[in-house]
Amino acid sequence: MIATLDPEQYRVTQENGTERPGSGAYLGNKEPGIYVDVVSGEPLFASSDKYESGCGWPSFVKTIEPAHVQELRDTSYGMVRVEVRSTHGDSHLGHVFPDGPADRGGLRYCINSASLRFVHRDDMEAEGYGAYLDQVEDVT
Repeated sequence: MIATLDPEQYRVTQENGTERPGSGAYLGNKEPGIYVDVVSGEPLFASSDKYESGCGWPSFVKTIEPAHVQELRDTSYGMVRVEVRSTHGDSHLGHVFPDGPADRGGLRYCINSASLRFVHRDDMEAEGYGAYLDQVEDVT
């Protein structure tokens, strides 16, 4: 819900902001689970699709549910990029670039931590995300 967002979450999701590189809460997160839209709760990315790209933001090779993400042309700041927004929450998430790992599809979803909420694998069933457990790596 928009009313519960902190100022940084609001700036990023509602005003198309970008968090400072290297500052996001989920950049170094290596726990198993899924990342959902901080506004709507719709599932966006799985931890098994997260990788270290070195760009300063959490990076993923694909979305967990393509219907939950919209890709839009973004010509702000004199650049041409592809913006990524959540479908139901209409939250600005970040951008997608064609420079990801070639052996995993070649995409890099560069996503602001402030637009996400992480749901640990152990909590997914209880929070209603059990259908996505098969997309999260097993805990060893």
